[in-house]
Amino acid sequence: MNKNLMYALGAVALVVIVVVLWFISTYNGLIYMNEDVTAKWQQVEVQYQRRADLIPNLVNTVKGYADFEQTVITDVTEARSAWMNAKTPEAQVQAANGLESALSRLLVTVENYPDLKASASFLSLQDELAGTENRVAVERGRYNTAVRDFNAAIKFFPANIVAGMLGYNAREYFESREGTENAPVVEF
Repeated sequence: MNKNLMYALGAVALVVIVVVLWFISTYNGLIYMNEDVTAKWQQVEVQYQRRADLIPNLVNTVKGYADFEQTVITDVTEARSAWMNAKTPEAQVQAANGLESALSRLLVTVENYPDLKASASFLSLQDELAGTENRVAVERGRYNTAVRDFNAAIKFFPANIVAGMLGYNAREYFESREGTENAPVVEF
């Protein structure tokens, strides 16, 4: 065989091997990143579930004060049910935003009930809820970071070719709803 033909075949084989290794590496990397986004969302859900589990205790403690605003308690209970019944991440985000709003109104309303504010069980639950809210915020941040990394990876050339073959589309960031930057106003 001709020496030049051997070099040409070797070069072609080397290029094919490099392309195949790049494809495998990119394929595995994208799968890992997609799973990371999914896992991060699961952590957000875990914290939402923790919050949802605390709410009945908080509501029952608050209900012990007969003159407390029943509409606020009803709103919190309905918002918790909406979250428990949400099936998609988008529906869960929307329900979580409603729950946050209802909880904010509950905690603002509590300010007008000194006996309730002094209750040890209420204070304990309030601290637990505040800790959970911090955990939710941390997990949302981690989720958004994973989404950013994944979305960037599937848009970069030539990885976007592999992403297209896998059917990957950009994932949605967690975004709080409009108006959440304003504290709720509760009037009597």
